[in-house]
Amino acid sequence: MNLSIKNAPDDVVRRLRQRAERNRRSLQGELLAIIEEAARPVGPLTPDEILAEVGMLGLRTPAEAADMVRADRDGR
Repeated sequence: MNLSIKNAPDDVVRRLRQRAERNRRSLQGELLAIIEEAARPVGPLTPDEILAEVGMLGLRTPAEAADMVRADRDGR
């Protein structure tokens, strides 16, 4: 199915593009990840689901994980 968002504010699009770049995804890939997260059933994750989530982050080193945490914290 195709979804479309019309008249998205330029600043929102800019921030989404930056987020996609940080996550090493295309804009479409980032939007799909956001939608999947929002539509995920509520409840505790299984260990396999947690590992899949971590794997999707594409982190290779502990330093990359720390940088991601810092960026998230500084963005609040």
